[in-house]
Parts: sequence; structure tokens; C-alpha cells
Amino acid sequence: MSGTPGCAAAAARDGPLGVRKSWTELLGSAFRDQASRLGVPVGLLSARVFACSVHQVCVEPSHPVLLSSEQRKKLSSLLDIAQHLLAHSMFSCLTFCQELWKVQNSFHPDMQAMTTWLFRNLCALCEQIEMPSPPSDATKAMLSGFVQLLVSSAFPQSSEPRLVESEKMSRVAIDVLQRMLTFALDTLDAGPQVTSAYQTARGWLSAYSGHVCCGMIAVDSQKRFFSHTLTQILTHKPVLKVSDAIQLQKEWSFAKTCHELTTLYCRVLVMLGPEESVGRLQEVLETQEVNWQYVLSCLSTLVVCFPEAQQLFKDWVASLMAHAFESYHLDSMVTAFLVVRQATLEGPFVFPSYADWFKESFGSSLGYHSCNKKALVFLFKFLSDLVPWEPPRYMQVHIFHPPLVPSKYHSLLTDYISLAKTRLVDLKAGLPPALALPGSTQCPQRQAMQDVEKAIVVFEQTGKIPMPVLEASIFRRSYYLSRFLPALLTPRVLPEVPDSRAAFIETLKRAEKIPSSLYDAYCQACATAEEKQPEDATPGKRPEHDRAEQPLGLLTAALEELRALMTDPTQYDVISAQVAVISERLSAALGHSSDDSSPRRSKIQLNVLNPTLQRQDQAVVDLLLTAFCQNLMAASSFVPPERQSPWAVLFVRILCGHMVFPAVLSRLCQLLYHQGPSLSAPHVLGLAALAVHLGESRSMLPEVDPGVLAPASSLCVPEFLNSLLTCRTRESLLFCMKFCTAAISYCLCKFSAQPHAALQNCLSPGLIKRFQFIMLRVFSEARTPCPPEHTASLSWRPSDLPPADWQSAALSLWRWSSFQELLKEKEFYLTYRDWVQLELEIQPEVDILSDTERHDFHQWAIYEHFFPAPSALGGCDGDLEGAFTVLVSELMDFYQSSRSYTHLPDSDLVLGGRTGNEDILSRLQWEQAEVQPCCAGLCTGSRQKYSRAVLDSAVGAGRSTAVLCWTLHWEQAEVQPCCAGLCTGSRQKYSRAVLEMAVDLELDQGSSASYGCSTSQSHILFRVFRRRLHALAKGHSTATSLRRQRELLVCKRLLLHLPPSVLMGNPQTRQPVSPNCEEFFNLVNSELRNSCCHGSVLTHDITMHFFRGLLNVCFRSEDPALVANSTLTECQTKCPIILTSALLWWSSLEPVLCSRWKKCYQGTLPWELQRLQEAREFASSLLSGSASPAPSPAWISAAALHFATREVRTENVRAHLKRLDCERKELLISLLFFSLMSLLSSYLTQQDTAGYRKAMDICAEVLMYLGRRKVSWLVLFQLTETDAELGHLLHLAPDQHTRLLPLAFYSLLSYFSEDAIIKEEAFLYVAVDMYLKLMQLFVDGETRTMLPQASKRLKLQDHSLLQGSPVQLITEARTFLLQLIPQCPKQRFSNMRELLAGREDYDPEMSNVLLQRRQAGPSFDLYQEPHLF
Repeated sequence: MSGTPGCAAAAARDGPLGVRKSWTELLGSAFRDQASRLGVPVGLLSARVFACSVHQVCVEPSHPVLLSSEQRKKLSSLLDIAQHLLAHSMFSCLTFCQELWKVQNSFHPDMQAMTTWLFRNLCALCEQIEMPSPPSDATKAMLSGFVQLLVSSAFPQSSEPRLVESEKMSRVAIDVLQRMLTFALDTLDAGPQVTSAYQTARGWLSAYSGHVCCGMIAVDSQKRFFSHTLTQILTHKPVLKVSDAIQLQKEWSFAKTCHELTTLYCRVLVMLGPEESVGRLQEVLETQEVNWQYVLSCLSTLVVCFPEAQQLFKDWVASLMAHAFESYHLDSMVTAFLVVRQATLEGPFVFPSYADWFKESFGSSLGYHSCNKKALVFLFKFLSDLVPWEPPRYMQVHIFHPPLVPSKYHSLLTDYISLAKTRLVDLKAGLPPALALPGSTQCPQRQAMQDVEKAIVVFEQTGKIPMPVLEASIFRRSYYLSRFLPALLTPRVLPEVPDSRAAFIETLKRAEKIPSSLYDAYCQACATAEEKQPEDATPGKRPEHDRAEQPLGLLTAALEELRALMTDPTQYDVISAQVAVISERLSAALGHSSDDSSPRRSKIQLNVLNPTLQRQDQAVVDLLLTAFCQNLMAASSFVPPERQSPWAVLFVRILCGHMVFPAVLSRLCQLLYHQGPSLSAPHVLGLAALAVHLGESRSMLPEVDPGVLAPASSLCVPEFLNSLLTCRTRESLLFCMKFCTAAISYCLCKFSAQPHAALQNCLSPGLIKRFQFIMLRVFSEARTPCPPEHTASLSWRPSDLPPADWQSAALSLWRWSSFQELLKEKEFYLTYRDWVQLELEIQPEVDILSDTERHDFHQWAIYEHFFPAPSALGGCDGDLEGAFTVLVSELMDFYQSSRSYTHLPDSDLVLGGRTGNEDILSRLQWEQAEVQPCCAGLCTGSRQKYSRAVLDSAVGAGRSTAVLCWTLHWEQAEVQPCCAGLCTGSRQKYSRAVLEMAVDLELDQGSSASYGCSTSQSHILFRVFRRRLHALAKGHSTATSLRRQRELLVCKRLLLHLPPSVLMGNPQTRQPVSPNCEEFFNLVNSELRNSCCHGSVLTHDITMHFFRGLLNVCFRSEDPALVANSTLTECQTKCPIILTSALLWWSSLEPVLCSRWKKCYQGTLPWELQRLQEAREFASSLLSGSASPAPSPAWISAAALHFATREVRTENVRAHLKRLDCERKELLISLLFFSLMSLLSSYLTQQDTAGYRKAMDICAEVLMYLGRRKVSWLVLFQLTETDAELGHLLHLAPDQHTRLLPLAFYSLLSYFSEDAIIKEEAFLYVAVDMYLKLMQLFVDGETRTMLPQASKRLKLQDHSLLQGSPVQLITEARTFLLQLIPQCPKQRFSNMRELLAGREDYDPEMSNVLLQRRQAGPSFDLYQEPHLF
């Protein structure tokens, strides 16, 4: 037997297969012979021999771990022979293993020695794998085999029999696996240094990959192994306390954890799955002591790399919080807070911010703490215990978003806040959102730098000096001059384009908040710094080797790594991890902007007209946006959007969650609104995709206030981005087409599996409507229905959209069946109102369409597309009046808004400098002519003066041509009388569709009139005005008044841009023609009268417009004089302010009236116009010295006299008034009325002191003249509309003037005749009534500073008039009444109780005096001390 092992070895050394086979047969025969001699089984003998041979081969000198090639050859031959013997039933595998184990036990007599031996050799093997030279496949396979053997032995299947030797082997395998993992973790804790131990650790950790463990190991064994591994990691060296975790957890984020450890986490977690991993994590935390660093870093890896785990953690935290407050379990509370804070460290793309979570958990009555007082005490005890350990950012969140606490327990909150603020002061940390200028106790230098930084941020958002800075410059001037300004004026190289810091400094300088010497020194120091700068350097430029290590350089590197992952589909699983790295480095690059404690804004305010960014913010934002565009291009070059990884969603969540988001929106303002047409195709594609994903994340985004008068006070982000797209010019419209095409195509491809209704979250309805508008406007083929293209999907690749093919791409999208289906959603209908709004923004001079093309498009859009379409689809239902109403309303809204965020001060078309498509105004003129054909129709004779080309050019051209054409039309209608209606021959002068609608409407009206049906006589325009004005709130506040004035100004401008016949309503077609001005009169009396700045007159333009309309109606009548007389007579009773307006502007009105009337009729003016002419002649003759009787009615003559008197010198007024001795009382009182209105107008306008003084002098002269004539004028202060004699005067005064009559009454105190006052029976009643109304005016806030120069004391006739204060006027009025009361007879107090009813509290003392005087005897003394108490 002793020779048999040698024979076996010799057989193993022989090479040729035939020879080896003969040796094998010979060995088999020898084994049988030897076994028969020894009396043992042949299999037992051969197994013992081969075990000895294997031992001899392996113990020969070689590598410490691996066999040499010679050894492997010998061992292979031995195994082949053993296999042959086994095949012939001459070999026992069990005996072979037992003999090997005996041999091994001779070297390792116990399990500890065995474990040590295996551990040492595994370390050597792992180090060999990580050597610089590439490891052989045999080395990797050997490690894989050992791992599989150890795992199978350590975690056998439960169904396998458990032998004694198996138990020992299982314990050895478990010990080896634990020692290897412990060694690796300890090595990683020591730091990633390139040492043999580090290489060994890396080699062992590579064995945890799935391809090593899968296949040969049972699934159950794998699960148990990885669960055991996770537990060992979490419980490895639990030396850190909870307080350590609270302080240090920010350093354990995913991005800051070493790559080897995060890779280990990922491999373990992948095998377990998110749900089981979270469950295991929860179980370990509840039952064992843990290493918080490994627990929290593992948690970060789980939420970053496994998005489905995020909801699991939210549910876990919710259950922890519920359990904590149910049983007041402190450990659950600690765990929940640590878990939440760790998750929020990974950025908004993973978990809501800590501030949001804290507000949601404790900021409402539904919070966890709201059940009882014990819960409140538990919460604040816990928060107070955290204060010594937690970072400042969390205490700041607790202070800014405190828990909701009932008032009776508010002391708990205040105690905590005091404790937290004290701790913040100790840590020299402030409260970020509010400037810490007042009362800060931080380090002065650091605090000053923080104050400067925060002040600049506030200045960026508001454009104004922050209030704390202004307060500090006054109340804390020492700190402001010695700390704040030096920190602000730190010398630097000034940028070529002033940044926010430079703008803030200049604003402070203009406000004289920076001393000149300090500012000059700063400028000099900046100039010196620029001179010392190297020639090849630029402001803010760093050396190359420094920039790579700076936060921005690190962020750039992380973004480049992400872009590299875009091109490798096998790396999609690590994109989440890379995005977490980007989030971390973004926070570092932003500095102050990354602080989670800053309150999240509910609204972002931007200046769209002039968006500015700090240099650092712009560099970061440009880097992010560029990276997004490049990533999109890279990813789309390999796979379509729907098959890409969720990198875009994660990337956008980073932008949305960080405080950099306002800067991102500001940059998008610059790119889309200001630089859109110059963007390249990749930029357009990238920004369009970004807009889609921002819409997808709209729920977590704040609203945006554009900083201008937008259609809404704030917009959601998708609508805000849509508002940045304008179609005013050819270039901007083409850019909008590109952007909309890219955004819609990307969205439909990316979310093709979602229903159309779900796309509303990603796409703004406004963007879809804008795209429809552009397609219908630019492409005539889009206006005709075409069969949709039923393609499976729309190709969206950047290479498919070069600049030359944008139009074909837009048409392909338009024809795509999925897009046409999308347009069937109600939210995406392009309605007639939407079309008008978009068309108004077009500037015809730079339009993509020519004048003719634009006219044809308008014809098609209104009369072929929207007009016949049903209202359910956004059309007009064939209602021409409805279409006209929408057009008017949108014009008025457009004139008052800034939808396109532009203000051009040289525009004469719009209110507030708005410009727009003037062709729409021309279209309005056409439509009103169709809606009211009787008013605007032209007879054959006059219409023949126009050619169709002229009319078409008027509609298709810009404003000047169109308005000129209509002006000619008005003049022609006024010069030459013509019959009403549209004759058949004129149809050739209009486009066929327009003419047919106009004739149909006229025929309908004619039919209604023929059958006795009543027809609406009011023009639809006035109904629109009335409805809009009614919607505005009425009141006396300045804001309300300004809104109504603005609305009225737009109404008036529209009236002035339409034919003047509109003011005449819808005149009767039967002779004699009778205009219906009722609607215009109502507008004047209710609105225009109250907006008059001249008191009792309308403006010149609207006055002229009315009389031109009147002439137009007269010229169409058989008896023009009758029409003119009846209309002006009606004005005397219904709208007298038109006549007073005509008197004021008579010098420019008379030549027009006389010239046109004489040209048509060769006769004198109608009697009512002559009456106005005579009134003006009367006033002129009176002032020239030749008095003549005043024509009637007296108030018209009084108005003419008043207007003429205003033009003469004050000292001549008395002489002119003497010539009125023979005139009637009504004229004199009316003259005083107009003088009072002029006085109040001067008071309200407050233009200058001289104008007010002159108005006062005229009133004084008229008042004294009335006194001399013994004419009672008190009736003016008691006027009512029912007054048959003077009630019409109220229609001549604005309501505000009427309310201010008490002010005028007591302004004239110094001119009241004492004798007349005593003798006038009604004077006391009127004086008390005016005093009470004056008090009411003061209470209502309608009184104001009397004159601009309030400090000057005006004196008339040695009497104090006013000192600029309403209080002084009230004081004078009160003194006057108190002096007057004792002098009046008792019978004049008989009706005082009725007069004071409801107003006794205005002046209790005055009321008491009046009532006592009513009951007092003759000895009543007013100057006795009143007994008030």
C-alpha cells in the first residue's frame, strides 16, 4: 500500500491520454488486489490513498494561497483518476472527504484555528484580486467558489439534514464571513488609503455582487445571508450615542459616504428589496444597539437608490410618530426625527424639506401633538432636550414654523423659543430670512457680512432698500457706519455689467445713505484692484488648478459624470446616486441658498421686464440648465424619452427644492422672454423638456408673481412659463412655434401611456392654445380639416429637428392623431376669446404675415372658424353681437393689462402705453357697422367713393390707415346726406361673408319692426360698458376711484375710435330720423360726469365726437334742424352737461358746426345751436361792456358767463357783475353754482395756489354781489333732483363735487354778511347741516390737504381762510356756529331734532348746545361753561 500513492502520483504525471488510461486501469487492478489482501473495501482504500496524494500535492512549496500551474496539473490528473475509479465503483467520496478533514485537523486541531486559517487565506486571495495586475479568471472563480461554499455552509436550507460535522462547518463559515466583513468595515472606517488592507477590503466587498452569490446558492440561503450581513453592518461597533448622531448626521449623507460602503449597501439592499430592507432596519433599531453612522448612511442609500422606498419611509415615520405620542415613547420620537432629517439631507428629489415636514406634522390642529396637554409637554420636552446638540438649521425651522399651540399653553412655546434663540446666539447663528440688523448679538464682522448678503437678496426681489437697512441707518447708525457699510463696500474688481451688489450700492448712494467720502474711497479701491489684476484674468476667474477644487468645479464634475451615465443603459441604476451627489454639491456651490431652514416661499416675485441675478447664482443656474440640455441630447440620442431613466424628474426636483429655484425662473425669463429667438435648437429642446417636467412637479412649486399687471395676481409655474412666450414679432412667433412643438412632442412621447387628462399636469393649457394659434395663423393648410396621421408614435429625437425642419415638425405634430385627440379635451380648446387675446399682441409692422395675409386670416378666423362654431367648442354660435361683445371686452382688458409685459410710452392707441394689433380695432369698427347697420351704413352714392382695395387695405393695414379710412367715411357721411341701410349694389364693396351677415341682421331687424316687434334701441357697446362698470366695486376710496377712472378712460377711447354715430344709438329708419341717445346720456350722467376734471364739463374729444354724431344723424334726415333741435332739447333735461361742455369748447366747435351745416343746407344753424351761440355772445358782450339780455334758459347763459369770467382778471369781475343788475335770480344762483364747482375742481386738482386763489376770488365776488342784490343762495346747498327750478344743476356736477359742498360752504365764511346771516331764516339750518356733513367727510377720509403749499397761510380781507388742514377748517366752522347760535331766534331751532337725527354723535357738544337752545329761555348764554359730565 505504501507504493500505491506513488503510483497514483506517477499516473497523475503522465501526459498522453492513452498512457494515462492504461495507468488508471492498472491502478484499479492494483487497488483491487491490495484491498483483497487487506480485507477492506476497494473504495475505502482508494479514497484514503487519493486523500494522501492530494495532501502531498498541496503541501509542496508554492504561492501562499494559489497553486502553481504544475500543482494544478497534478491535482487535475488525480481528480480524473478518482472520477474513473468512482465510475467503476472503486472510490468512496465520503471516505475521501473524511480523510481530507483528518489531514486538515492535523494542522488545525480546533475550529478557531480553522477560522483563522481560512480568514488569513481569504485575505490573501482578496488582496491578490485587487493587485494592479489584472487578476486571472481562476482567481475570481476561486473567490466566488469559496463565498458560495461559506454561504451555503453558514446558511443551509432548513430541509437539509444537520450533522455534527455540518454544524461545525456552519459555525466556521459564519465566523469567517463575520470576520471578513468586520475587517472590511474597520478598514473603510480608517479611511480610503491605498494599502494592502484597503485592497483586501475592496476585494472582499466585491464578493457581495449578485453574480457571485446567485445560481449555486439557494434563494433562501441568499436572503438569510444578506439579512445577516445588513444586521452586522448596522450593529458594527455601536459606540455612537444619539446625541452624536444628531450632531454628525449631516456628514453621513449619501454623497459624503465612501463609495465602497454605498456600493455594499446597494448590493445588500438589492438582494433584499426595499420593503424587506426597511423592515429589517426597523427591527434592528427596535431590538439592538446600533451604529448610527451605518444606520443613517444606509438609510440615505436606500432612499436615494430605491425611489419606491421613499413612501415606505414616510409610512414608517408616520407610524413612529403615532406610536411616540400614543405611548410617549421617546425612542420612537428620536428615531423618527433622525430618519426624517437624514432623508431630507438628500434633497427635495428624495424627500420634502424638513421645514415642510415639521409644518405638516405640527403646524395645524391635526398635528400629532394636538390631542392633549401631555402631548404638548412631551413634544416641547423633546425639542428642548435636542437644543444642546442639534445644528442651528433645525432650531431655526422650529422658530420660523412653530407648532400650533392653544393660547392657554402658549408659554410652552415661548419657553422653547427663548431657549432656542439663546442657543443660536451662543452658536453665533442668526435667523436667515429676516435681516438681523436690529438687536443682533452675533460676532460683529460675521453678522455684518450676513446682513449684507441678506439685504442684497431682499433688494433683488423687491428692487427697494430693505426696511431694516433704512431703520439701521437711522436708529443704529453706529453699527450701520462702522460694520454694515464697510462689509458692503469691500473693494473688488467691478463686473462689466453691474450686478445686484453694485445696483444696491448705487441705490443707497442715491438715497444719501452712504457718505461721499466712504463711497469715493470704495470706488478708488475698486479701481486699484482692477489695475492689479493680471492681464489675462477676468473678474471672478480662478486658476485652473483651483477651480477644479472649488464648489462650482466639483458640481461641474458631478454633472459631467451624470452625462456619461446617460449614454450607458447599464448604468441607469446608479443615476439616482449620482443625482444625490449633484444635490450635495449644488448645496455647497450655492452657499447660503442651500439652508433648509429658510422658509419656503408660497409665492415668488420676479421682475420680468428686468430679471437680474447675482453672478454666483447665474453661474450655477447656467451650469445646471446647460447640463440639463446636454443630458437630454445625450439620452435622446440612444433611446426615446419614454424609455429613458427618471434622470430628468430627479434633476428637476433638485431645481425645485433648492432655494436656487427663483434664480432658475429669473434665468428662464432672460432666456425665453428676452433672448428666445437667439437660442439654438439644443437649447430650445432642452428648455422645452424642462418646462414639461416643471409642470409635472407643479404641486411642489410655489406660484409666481411676474411683478407687472398680469391677468392674474399670481401664476402657477407652467402658466408663468407660457406667459414668457410672446408672438408679437416674426422672430418671437417662430421661437414660440419651436418651443411649443418641442414641448408638446416631448410630453406626448414621454407620457404616451398616460390618459390625455393627466397631461394637463405637464402641459399648460395656454401653451397648447398658443400652438394652435400659431399653426392656424402661419400655416394655411392647418385651417382646413385633414385626416390625422395614425402613426404609432411621434419620433422625438434632436437629430430629427434641425432648424430648417421646424415647420415640417410642427405640421407633423399638428396632423398626428394623438395630438388631434388631445385637442378634443375641453381645457385645450382655442376659444374665440383666446384667439382675440393672442391676436391683440401682434405688432403688424413686424408681423410674419403681410397686410393682405393678415386680413385674410382675420376674415377666416372670425367669420369662417369661430363665428359659426358652437359655443361648447369655443365658438360664437353664430351670434354676431356675442362676438362683438367678446371683442370689446378683450380690447378693454388688453388696454389695461400688460399681458406681454411691455410698456411703450409713445403709443397713442392704448391706455398706459400698451400697443397691440391695431387691425383688431379696425375689425371692431367693421363689426359694429354690422351689428348696427342702420347707424354706420353707407348709401350707394357715398360707398362708390371707396374701392374694395381701399377698404381691404384699411382693414389689413396698421392703425393709421384704418383710422384714416374711417375718418373719411365719417366725414363723407356727415358732408353728404344719404339714406339708411345697405343697398344691394354695395355688396361688391365688402367681403361676401361680412356683407351677408350685415344684411341678414338688418333684415331681421326690419322684419321685427314690420311686425310690430320691439327692437333694442341701445348700442351693444354701451351694454358692454354698463356690465363691466357694474362689476367694479363702487366706493370713495382712492383705489376704487382709480380703477373706475381707468375703465372709463378705456371706454371713452373705444368710443372715440368708433364712428360717432355709435353715440346716437340705433336711430329709427323711418322719417323723421330720431336718434336714441339714452344709453350715451346714462353713461355720461352715471360715469363720465364723475370723471370730469373741469367740474361741469366733459372733455373736448368726447364733446366733439357727440356733435359729429349728431350731424351724421341730421344729414340722414329729411328735416335736419328738427332732429338737431329735438336732440339738444332733450339734452337740457336728460344730460345738460353736454351743453355746458359745448359752451366751454365752443371756440373750436362752432367753426366745424357752421362750416358743415352751411355746406349741406346753405342756411343758419338750428335754433338750439343758435341758443348756445347766443349764450356765448351774451357772455362776451357782458365782459366787453355792452350788456344785453341773457338768453334762456338762464343756467346756459350762466355757464357761458362763468367760462368767460374765468378768462378775465379777478379785479374786473366785480365790474362785470354790476351789469347783471337786470338779470333774473335764476341766472345769478346758477352762476354761483358754477363758481363753486370751479372752486372745488381747483381744490381737487391742486395744481397751483394761484388757480385756487382766483377761483376763491370769483366765488367771493359772486357771493357778495348776491348779498347786495338780496338774493338768497342757500338753496344751492340743499338741492335735490326733485327741485323743479334748480334740480337740473345736480346733473352738471360730479358726485364728488356735490359731496364736497360743505367744504366750499365753510371756505366762504369770511364773505358771509353778518346781517344777512341773522335775517336769513334758513341759514342756521343749512349751516348746521353743512357742518355735520363736513364732519362726515372728515370721518370718511374725503378731506385732504387744501393746498400744495400747506404751510402758507392764505388771508382774504384780513380773515383767516385755511391753513391747509381740514381740522382747522372744521375748527373754524365749529367756532362760527357756536358764535352764531346765541344770536338766532328760538323758532329757528324748532326742526333741529329732526336735523340731528342719527348724527348726534358727530359732535356731541354741538348737538347738546343746539337742543338746549331749542328749549332755553331768553337768558341762555352760550359762553357759560357747559356741564358735560
